[in-house]
Parts: sequence; C-alpha cells; structure tokens
Amino acid sequence: MFDTLLIANRGEIALRVVRTCREMGIRSVVVHSTADRRSAAVLSADEAVQIGPGPARRSYLSAPAIIEAARQTGAQAVHPGYGFLSEDPDFAEICAANDLVFIGPRPDVMARLGDKATARALMSAAGLPVLPGSAGPVSSVGEAVEEAARIGLPLIIKAAAGGGGRGMTLVHDQRDLVPAFRQTRAAALAVFGDGRVYLERFWENARHVEVQVLGDDRGTVLHLGERDCSVQRRYQKLVEESPAPALEPDVAAGLTDTAVRGAAAVGYTGAGTFEFLVQGDEFAFIEVNCRIQVEHPVTELVTGIDLVREQIRVAAGLPLSVRQEDIVPRGVAVECRVNAEDPARDFAPCPGLLEEFTVPGGPFVRVDTHAYAGWQVPPDYDSLLAKVIAWAPDRAQALDRLDRALAEFRISGPGVRTTAPLIRAVIADPVFRAAEHSTSFLAERPDLGG
Repeated sequence: MFDTLLIANRGEIALRVVRTCREMGIRSVVVHSTADRRSAAVLSADEAVQIGPGPARRSYLSAPAIIEAARQTGAQAVHPGYGFLSEDPDFAEICAANDLVFIGPRPDVMARLGDKATARALMSAAGLPVLPGSAGPVSSVGEAVEEAARIGLPLIIKAAAGGGGRGMTLVHDQRDLVPAFRQTRAAALAVFGDGRVYLERFWENARHVEVQVLGDDRGTVLHLGERDCSVQRRYQKLVEESPAPALEPDVAAGLTDTAVRGAAAVGYTGAGTFEFLVQGDEFAFIEVNCRIQVEHPVTELVTGIDLVREQIRVAAGLPLSVRQEDIVPRGVAVECRVNAEDPARDFAPCPGLLEEFTVPGGPFVRVDTHAYAGWQVPPDYDSLLAKVIAWAPDRAQALDRLDRALAEFRISGPGVRTTAPLIRAVIADPVFRAAEHSTSFLAERPDLGG
C-alpha cells in the first residue's frame, strides 16, 4: 500500500479523498491554488502544496506543477478526483513516466473511452445497445446534413472530447442543424481543444440511468447497482438516487449486466460509470465516465462500500475487497447538489463570502462539503457548495428526510444564492414523487424555484 498519496483536485472531493486516506493510514498531500489556500481540504490534509494562481489552467490543470509537488513530498500515487485531469490519459502517462501511480484505469483504456465517438463504436462492437448516430466524428456541414437525414430528428450534436454536460446541442428542427453544428464545433474547440463532434438520436422524455462498476487487474469486474440522474439543468445533474425508481427488475438487471459486459470488454480497472438512456423497457448506452462520480455517495450508502478505498486498493495492485455476491443494496439514498447559483437568473454562478454556513444533520444524513462560514466562494471554479445525501428504508422516507435536511441548511452571504430552494420544489413535485419524471423535467417547469 502507498505511504503518501497526492490529491490533484480541490473542493469536496479533495476532502473526501483525504478522509479515506486517513482511515487507510495513508499520508495525504493536497495541491492548491492561491484562491484555495484556506480551503477545508488544505486545512485537513497532512501536507499542502501551492501550485499556482486561481485560474485552473495555471494550477489544477498544470501537470508539471502537480508532478513537481508529488516529487517534493514523496508521494507514490496521484488521485485525480473528478474534473480537471481525472480523465486525461496524457496526464496518466506523465504520472507513470515519473514513477507515480495514477489512480484510475490504464491510459489506453481512458483514451478509448474518453473519446465519446470511439466509445460508442467500442461498446457497439461489444454488443451493447447504442442510440442511432454517426459512425464517428462528422467533419463537414454536408456530412452533418446527410447523417441527420439518416438518423432523424430530434438529435443531439456532441463534442467527442466533451464532458460535464458541456459541448452538446439539441436539434429539433432541420433549419437549426447547420448553425448548431458550427456552434458546437466552435465551442468544443474552445472548451476542450478538440473540435470533433458526432451526431446521436435524442430520446425525448427518457430517463438518465447509470451503473457503477469496479474492476481490478485480476480480471474481476462487478457492479454496485444503478443510479437515476434524470433531474438535470443544461445536461448537468442536480438530484441523484439509488436504486433508480420505477425501473422494472428485468430492465435494471439488463442495465447492470450490460455495463459489466462493456467494462470487461475493455479490461476496465478502478471505479467507472456506464451511462444509459432508458425509455420504457428499452435502454441505450451513451458514455463512460472513467473516474469517481460526484454522485458516488448514494451508491456508498446503499451498498456500504467505500468506492475511494476500492480505487486506492486496485491502484496499489490489490484485488477488490468484495465479490458480486457480497453486494446487497439496502434501502434508498437520494443526493442533491447545493450549488452557489441563482435559478431565477438561469443558474448564474453566485460567488462571494459565506457569512453563515450551517450544515444539516440528524439520522441517516450525510453532507459532503468543503465550505464553511467565513469562506470566500471563489469565482474561478465549479459552483458546487455541498452534496446532501439522505438514506431511508424506502424512497418516500428518503425524500422526506432530504427535504428536512435542506430545510435545516443555513447558507447566507452578500449576493450568495443557492439551488436549495429549487431542490425542495423538485422533491415536492408530484411528478417527481411518483417517479414519472424524465430528463425534460426541469425544462418543462421554467418557474420551478425561480
């Protein structure tokens, strides 16, 4: 096992990894920008190294600075968290070249699955159902028009190197296709440095359901059940729950079996998530996330398995500590993301000083956060303030418990707004309560929480 592990991330996920390291007797090192010098992760880690100024491209995305920090502190492994360099195969190779273990799948696996167009082709070849779409990236307007005629509308144009809900444009009308194609290519190039895009049929009123998998280098691949993440704004998740509600048992079993088959086909190791759209009894693969997910706590609460611990074990060359037959999900867990955003202003970020930040508690409530009273929410990063997760024997109790916890949350500061009121409105909505919602849920309710 590692003696020292460097965490190449920030915020709540950095603190989350620090805590598991401490339980495993591993010394933790956190890198940070000048904007995060008083962050909770910095204050909690065994050691912290400042690697650059606030802008992420000069700190959290700087591979040379992170490698140098690992060298200076004697770290043997790097945990990338989520976002930033977590799915960058080049960074994983740089780690290996510097005798550092990257905690994640092998770089070649990450490269193939990180390119969404390639991942579609790989999973189709492995026998997974995929949505109708282009065979690979579409390089010209003429090709886009031909492909759209073959695929049909509505369709979605996606950046091959995309992620985090960015680099996607929905097209309902043929007249919008060409400008949407050009706009998405330009945005993909600007955001990801890769202008390749592909086309995929869009299922309206579908649900977004994903499967958590774990793999080790002994060839073991197992699943930890599914999560429903259908409540989204601009393709970014706000509410996640496990197990997925109102899913027929044979559909749930089909999803988990399919995800394990896909992961085994590429020799997946570590923690990963296979994402699907579900419409009635049908489902189709959409992408793989080669990292720990923001919503991993709901799986941890229903299975009792520490996913970060399993990641670290596998990276250290140990086998998974559990077998498929050991994993028996129990009850229901629901997570919501409390972001420093104003839903009434199209979810505009609201950075600023947190004068009050009092987290909820009580039975079966978990709060993953890096924020505290007196902390200045920086404008440089993602607006996530906290994840509130509630567990209960059944879904109705879990939702009531989550609502109670959100009612206890006290967050205030000059100009600071959060998504907490919106989440409470979602939880109270009869369509959501009946588990009849889809990925269109928020778009169909523009006044909800506004």
